[in-house]
Amino acid sequence: MTDLLTRVLALSETLSATPILAIGLTLSAFFIGNWLFRRLGQPLWLPPVVLSAVALALIIALLPLEYDRYRDGAQWLMLLLGPATVALGIPLYQQMHHIRALWRPIVCTLPLAATLASVYALVIAWALGATPEVLASLAPKSVTAPIAIGITEQLGGAVPLMMGGLLVTGVLATLFVDLLAGPLGIEDERILGFALGLNGHAIGTARAFEISHTAGAFASLGMGLTGVFTALILPLIWRLV
Repeated sequence: MTDLLTRVLALSETLSATPILAIGLTLSAFFIGNWLFRRLGQPLWLPPVVLSAVALALIIALLPLEYDRYRDGAQWLMLLLGPATVALGIPLYQQMHHIRALWRPIVCTLPLAATLASVYALVIAWALGATPEVLASLAPKSVTAPIAIGITEQLGGAVPLMMGGLLVTGVLATLFVDLLAGPLGIEDERILGFALGLNGHAIGTARAFEISHTAGAFASLGMGLTGVFTALILPLIWRLV
């Protein structure tokens, strides 16, 4: 048994010097999270991405693997965020007919909602004495990850902290949209989808597609437009302020 454990540790040490271990652990955590999500009855308050993140954290904690080494190996996966950012243009193009038909409500709601999504987090964090780095990390919390990473780096924030805020925002936005839609009498799938995509980015969009294709389409629209608007406006306002 001791010899087997020694071999496993040696293999882990060898693989950690390559991207193979980090990529394998990430994919394993992804599948574990999805499996647990189904086994738990697909709870709204505990989406697969949270379960996967917890599973990955536990795996890294149990293995003789430093986080910095895991992060270096996972950079190969981070490279995919570039094409993912460009790919956001596809849902925007696909929903162009919705943009043309509903441009007035979109123009009225998107800038205000996207601005408030950043402002309320910054005001609360500032009131609690957050440092400029923390403020910069929380500002793009409602933007999809590929764009939010670029914004955070421009503002001088910490990407790991931003990713944590992104995760919490997506989960809570999805939960509250589901909880409040009924009491507020909101049944229009276009409104629900747009709200989920605008506030909950990719996590909200995944939930919207579970509601209907229409809700998913408008969630993609909200997520894409919020990302574009925030990427253009937030760095400019940040420098001015």
